[in-house]
Amino acid sequence: MASPMTDPLLLFRQSIRTSSRIVPVASAESNDEVALSQATNLVFSDEGKRVVLPVDVQSRFMSSEGNLIDLRSIYFAWVNRDITIPEYNAAAEKLNEELAGGKGVHKFPFVERLNLIAWLEGAGEDTEYIKPLVGGDAGKGEEGGKVEKVGDDGGVKKERRGKGTLDPRLVQIYEGERRMGDRNSVLRGIKPTDFSHIRKLAAQFMTRKPTGGSGDIRSSTNISNNPSLALNQKPARRPDPIILLSPSASSLLRMSNAKAFLEGGRYTPPDHSTPPTMLAVSRIIKDMDPNRPIRFILVEGPENFRPEYWNRVVAVFTTGQTWQFKSYKWTNPVELFKHVQGVYLGWRGEQPPESVRAFGHKVLACSVEKWRDPGQPGAEQSRWRDREVVESIWKAIETNMRAKGWRKDAAPTSI
Repeated sequence: MASPMTDPLLLFRQSIRTSSRIVPVASAESNDEVALSQATNLVFSDEGKRVVLPVDVQSRFMSSEGNLIDLRSIYFAWVNRDITIPEYNAAAEKLNEELAGGKGVHKFPFVERLNLIAWLEGAGEDTEYIKPLVGGDAGKGEEGGKVEKVGDDGGVKKERRGKGTLDPRLVQIYEGERRMGDRNSVLRGIKPTDFSHIRKLAAQFMTRKPTGGSGDIRSSTNISNNPSLALNQKPARRPDPIILLSPSASSLLRMSNAKAFLEGGRYTPPDHSTPPTMLAVSRIIKDMDPNRPIRFILVEGPENFRPEYWNRVVAVFTTGQTWQFKSYKWTNPVELFKHVQGVYLGWRGEQPPESVRAFGHKVLACSVEKWRDPGQPGAEQSRWRDREVVESIWKAIETNMRAKGWRKDAAPTSI
């Protein structure tokens, strides 16, 4: 079996970006597509090149339990990205039965699946679930195994582990990385330094008990054993904020047109095709991070939320129908909108429903021009106010986020 000479996640993402085929096959030499339950490899074809990866190779995606997820599970989640969570779980159980005792696919929880799909689609460069790429480990196959790699000429080169070359796309990525040293390499410079006497002094200081006073406020406990004070501790990554859309068929904003409106600033009516179950939109919030856009996750329902996910909800779009809130943490809309920014989107010239006005002042009522067929005279010119409406919505969301404690590297622990 061939071992990958390129990072599985990067190759998967690149294939999606270029709309290249990813085909499950029964053997590394085959090109005939088979059912995933019978597949041993995935074939990636990009610009005439052929790369073969085993379906059970581990990726850099790490689950909440700390397990690295295999490529079969990544592929299965991607091809089933547009189905609901219950349908996805049922399909995963069926596939695991077909694998007949073999290693089954990982069933991604809601947020894991959401982050994976968004990352594969190119919505962001970092996610809390994907381990950083380590240049020294990338491209290594199994111990002693042969590596199958596609060369620039489209041919296949077989090389021994540790003696091959990296995929050109990875080389380009590595060359752009900023090389960092650890604290030891920075301190010692170019000459070897003996830090033993420094460590002894530090140990004496950390175990010294205070003299006098009413009691020992500093015990002999070694500070280095305290994880909250550990050196080089990596700060927790801020999770992505969540926006809930209304699942009502009468809503002007649905999953099919929300991205174009909130990110592109232009309203188009929702279509009747099968919408995705989740979306990612990006927005620069200068007060939080002027250099990097914040990724917002859009979903229509919280049925698969864990309790802590509610601390990430920053806005709820509503049509005024109270059945929307039956599965929410706060089923009473008046109570809900004390914690979360509400948004009602209607047609210009029409009054919001009485129920929306009764929800309170934390529901922003805004309106867009009625949709006209683009072929009609003046239809395109009537859409110039859309961006103004979008900016007013984002302004309300951003104001509420700041008030709740969202920062560049932190999210509120409770809303």
